[in-house]
Amino acid sequence: MTTASGKRILLAQPHGYCAGVDRAVETVERALALHGAPLYVRKEIVHNRFVIEGLRERGVIFVDEVDEVPPGALMIFSAHGVAPAVRQAATNRGVRTVDATCPLVTKVHQEVIAFARKDFDILLIGHAGHEEVEGTFGEAPAHVQVVDGPDAVDAVTVRDESKVVWLSQTTLSVDETKVTVARLRERFPLLQDPPSDDICYASQNRQNAVKAMAAECDLVIVIGSRNSSNSLRLVEVALEAGARQAHRVDNAGEVDREWLTSAETIGITAGASAPTVLVRELIERLAEFGYLDVQPVVTAQETLVFSLPRELRAEPPSPAGANTRIASGPVELEFVPGTPSLGAGRRRFDEP
Repeated sequence: MTTASGKRILLAQPHGYCAGVDRAVETVERALALHGAPLYVRKEIVHNRFVIEGLRERGVIFVDEVDEVPPGALMIFSAHGVAPAVRQAATNRGVRTVDATCPLVTKVHQEVIAFARKDFDILLIGHAGHEEVEGTFGEAPAHVQVVDGPDAVDAVTVRDESKVVWLSQTTLSVDETKVTVARLRERFPLLQDPPSDDICYASQNRQNAVKAMAAECDLVIVIGSRNSSNSLRLVEVALEAGARQAHRVDNAGEVDREWLTSAETIGITAGASAPTVLVRELIERLAEFGYLDVQPVVTAQETLVFSLPRELRAEPPSPAGANTRIASGPVELEFVPGTPSLGAGRRRFDEP
């Protein structure tokens, strides 16, 4: 039920941290607890400004390239994955590494390796220059072509039309990817599909939740940083699904009061790299403007949890204040603080 003023919030469920992001952030926090600062991370561990700034304050140093890390130091690879050349560069420099690549990204890397061994042309649907795409491309540069959306299809060339497969960046728009694949198949009728879906379950779930509520929303606010691909896709999905307006913000402080004019129903979601605390702060901010009624829109339940890298599975020490994590699981409407990453009812996925 809406309030007497008619103002309400529709809260997309699920939203926020996915299993891969939660694992990556916890990997950095566990490494800090076990080894202390300084700790190096190649690129941003996840694409979220709040997370990055919080980790930087605790002694994490983010670098662009391996040669910025002192020999013998510990460096973590981000959730987006890296090319084999980056791993080799770290070995050559004597840098110790821990791999926080999302297992779903690793799966796509393995698919590239397998199809390259069979001498396939691999059409990687994704955004040129994105860290995940660069890492995946680097597994087999001679076999991979990046296809950056439907408009890039006409420029694709292959050696043998009977040996062509498409794979994708994990954080793409499901609908746009379908359009790209359809156009590729018009050109290459024998185009093979991935062995399993490459687009991350979390990206799909968050997009589905936005689709379910967008038509009822005068405004959809997506929490996520500007370099978060999946957050940008959520804005696009909201508009395509019928929202009158949709905007991405890093935090509640970026909400423009003009957006609220004549907006009775506001939809809220968050990209897969945005922590729960930012959602809570946004709801509290909107309450100041009379949006007191929060209604969840539930389209899926997520229980998947990825285990930490082997090097970090030992229980770390518990320094003072260590009970406050940047990482967090799915939002609870009551916003109970201190929800553990591996809470009751969540299934652990143990890697080999």
